[in-house]
Amino acid sequence: MSPIPDSADSSRRRAPALDGIRVLDLTQVMSGPFCTMVLADLGADVIKVESPDKGDQTRKSWGYSVIGEDSRAFLSLNRNKRSISLDLKSAEGRETFFALVRTADVVIENFRPGVAARLGVDYAAVRAANTRIVYASISGFGQTGPYAQYPGYDLIAQAMTGVMSVMGEEGGAPIKSAIPIADLGAGMFCCIGILGALFARGDGPEGQYLETSLFESALAMSVWESTEYWSTGESPRPLGSANRMSAPYQALATADGYLTIGANNEKLWKLLCEAMDAADLFADPRFVDNNRRMDNRAALAAELEQRLASGTTDEWVTRFLAHGVPAGPIRDYAQVLDDDPHVRARGMVSSFEHPVEGVTSVLSSPLKLSGTPVDVRLPPPLLGQHNDEILAELRADASRTAGVA
Repeated sequence: MSPIPDSADSSRRRAPALDGIRVLDLTQVMSGPFCTMVLADLGADVIKVESPDKGDQTRKSWGYSVIGEDSRAFLSLNRNKRSISLDLKSAEGRETFFALVRTADVVIENFRPGVAARLGVDYAAVRAANTRIVYASISGFGQTGPYAQYPGYDLIAQAMTGVMSVMGEEGGAPIKSAIPIADLGAGMFCCIGILGALFARGDGPEGQYLETSLFESALAMSVWESTEYWSTGESPRPLGSANRMSAPYQALATADGYLTIGANNEKLWKLLCEAMDAADLFADPRFVDNNRRMDNRAALAAELEQRLASGTTDEWVTRFLAHGVPAGPIRDYAQVLDDDPHVRARGMVSSFEHPVEGVTSVLSSPLKLSGTPVDVRLPPPLLGQHNDEILAELRADASRTAGVA
């Protein structure tokens, strides 16, 4: 449950925000499943449409499997969904799919461009069955353009958008972001687009088509890097943990580890110098304003680390925060997920009871809605787990439509 209390009595809390919205999820791996997981967390009825033979690629071929065949990679992205196994290459499979389309609000796919059309489940075909459909496509490079048929991988998108050119330390080998920002960014942008299209549709008769890509999403997140290039005419270079627009704003070594400092304006720079008893740094002409501090980042970092070596990370973070200087320790995931009191207080770790895996930990949604709960309601589905349930719903829907009691 959300750790944020509702302002109203809990008995009067409303249904989830997307209650009544049905999403047909033709996606697999990360970008699409991440998008549909967010929609499912918000209360949408997400039906994961999978091939009967192997299902989502991540079920068996990505990451670690612990007890059953489904990998933890699959389990991490597919909670709150139901699964139906359909062979979209068969007439029977497509017939069932389009019966679902007539009950749905959203269809989302992340095939390579052209595949949905070859399967007969592209926007034109789906819209012919239901004009209210919001149809979303995620691809590696978009549905058009010279790269449209390139394979869609986060690593490739990071490389080709310039992201990898600014990662790591200057002079070092190219490094990708460990967090797959192209995949997750595409899923997040797609989710925003779907919500916008549903809002625009309202109760009207027309949905619409939308698309995004890993390439465009990674590039769209390059806000500071593009700004630097257009401002200076020079391609940005790697800065390690430093910030392109201010200094000091980076990781620095202490006596026993590392911390981060965010003194990104003149007020905070002054407070930092006061906290470190470093009046000489505040008066140093190399660091007199942000432009000069950015020009002399390496020298500034060296000066700060020389002083930070006199204390531990925890000692310095406590001191900086007491002086109003933004600072924090660098922690690993074991410290964050097992020991961090704020993670617990904010409810950022949940669990579900999986029919094969048992109790399984998972990251919670970061969305806290006071009136419409965001919860882990269902464990990730087994392949085809809900076939009978969903087909029974279709038969009941057909009976109601036909006026049969």
